[in-house]
Amino acid sequence: MPGPDEGQVPARLHDHGRCGERRATLPRVPEGNGGLRVKVAIIGTGYVGLVTGVGLASVGHSVTCLDMRESVVESLTAGIPPIFEQGLEELLAQLLESGSISFSLPDVDRLAEADIIMIAVGTPSRDGDIDLSQIRSAAELAGRAVAAADHPIAVVVKSTVVPGTTKGLVLDTIAASGADRESFGIGMNPEFLREGSALVDFNSPDRIVIGFEDDLARDRLRELYADFSCPKLEVNTQTAELTKYANNLYLALQISAANEIANVAARVGGIDPLDVVEGVLSDHRWSGGDGVAGAHPIAKYLIPGPGFGGSCFPKDVEAFREFGLTLELPMQMSSAILEVNGAQPGFSLDSMTEGLPPLDGKRVLVLGLSFKPQTDDVRETPALGMIRALRAAGATTLAHDPLAMDAYARIDGGEVEFVVDWRATVATVDAVLVVTPWADYRGIGDLLSGDQVLLDPRRSVDPAGLAAGVVYRSIGVKK
Repeated sequence: MPGPDEGQVPARLHDHGRCGERRATLPRVPEGNGGLRVKVAIIGTGYVGLVTGVGLASVGHSVTCLDMRESVVESLTAGIPPIFEQGLEELLAQLLESGSISFSLPDVDRLAEADIIMIAVGTPSRDGDIDLSQIRSAAELAGRAVAAADHPIAVVVKSTVVPGTTKGLVLDTIAASGADRESFGIGMNPEFLREGSALVDFNSPDRIVIGFEDDLARDRLRELYADFSCPKLEVNTQTAELTKYANNLYLALQISAANEIANVAARVGGIDPLDVVEGVLSDHRWSGGDGVAGAHPIAKYLIPGPGFGGSCFPKDVEAFREFGLTLELPMQMSSAILEVNGAQPGFSLDSMTEGLPPLDGKRVLVLGLSFKPQTDDVRETPALGMIRALRAAGATTLAHDPLAMDAYARIDGGEVEFVVDWRATVATVDAVLVVTPWADYRGIGDLLSGDQVLLDPRRSVDPAGLAAGVVYRSIGVKK
C-alpha cells in the first residue's frame, strides 16, 4: 500500500494547479444479498486483503477471506478487525450481518467454490530482497483448490511482487498441483490504497490495473470491477507488477528530492523551503495549468519532513533496487532515494535544533508515532529515528499518539514515557516535536508559552499564531 508522507497541505499551496474531483465516500453495504455476483476468495487478511474483501463485498460480491491465524479469523468473524482503518469496523459489522463476507482458516473446499482466488499475503524485505515465501505457500493452496474445483478459477495476485512473479512462480506452482492449464486463469491486480483512507480509495479509485495472462483472468476481473467507472488499464501481468513499483518509486522520489532540497535550504539559511515548493508548483507542467483552484495532489509529496515510512515505500523501493541489481543494472536512483530517506530523521532534527541550547537534560514531548495520520502503523516510522536521536543527545523523551503507542512500544526497546493527556503534559516539557501531523495536534500552538520550543518538521503549525517567546523551528525555518 502506498504510504505517502502525508499531512495537511499548508494553505499557501492551495492555489496551485488542478485537483480532480474524487468521490471521497466510503463503500456502502448492498441492499439484501440476492444480487451477489462473483464469488471471491482472498488468501490473507492484512491491510490489503481485508480492505479489498470488505470493499468487494460492499459492491455486491460474495467474499470469503482466509487466514492461517485462528485468533484473527475468530476476531474478524466477531466483527473486530485487527487493524485500524476509518469506517472499517462499522462496515464489516454490516457486511457480516448481510452475509456478504465470511472468514475462514485455509480450506481447499471453500477456495474451490470461488470464481476468483486473490492472493493478498505479505511480501516482506529480507536483507533487501523480496521474500516470496508467503506467495509460494498461497499459490500452493490455490493450486490444490483449482485441482479440486469443478469449474475454472482465476487466480489473481494482489500482493506487490517483482515483475515476472505472477507468470513465473505463481503459475508454475499452481501447475505443479496437477491442474490442467485450461482450468485456471492467471492475473495480477495491484492495489493503490493509502493507509488511513483505504476504504475511500477502494470506492473511488483513480484507475484499476487489470493484469492478465489469459482470457479467463481478464474476463473475471472485468466482471469484478464492472461497477467502477474509473479508467481500467488492461495489460500483461509483468506490466501490472511494474506499474505498482513505478507508482511507489515516483512518489518516494518526490519526497526524497523535496527533503534534499530542504536540507540545502536549511544549510544555506534564509530560504523557506515552502517558498521553493510554491515556485515549483507554479510551473504548468506540475499544476496542469488550467487555473482551477485547489492544492495539486503532488503538493503533499513536496513538503519537507523527516522522511517517508510505512509498509510500502521503504520495502518496495528496496525490493525494486535489489531486483534491478539482479539484472546487472546500477540502480543509482533507487539507492539515492533510500540513502536520503534513511538519513532524514537525524538530519531534520539536527537542522531544527542548530543554534538552540543542547538537548542534554531537556524534556521533549514527541507528538505522533505512526508513520502518517489515521493509522496505527509504525513500520519504518521516522519517529523511531528521531526519538533515538533525542535520547542520544541526552534528552528525556515523552510520547503520545492517538492510536499507535502500543505498536510503537513493541519496536523501540528504549525508554519512552507514554502519556495519555498530551495537552496537560505540554506545560511540563522544554520542547515539543510534532512528528505525525494528526488533526488532534493542530491546537498545540495555543498551549505553548514562555521560552518553550516547537519543532515542526512537517510544517503542521502556523508559527504566526504562537505566543511571544515561543521558539519555532522547522527544516530551514527559524522563528
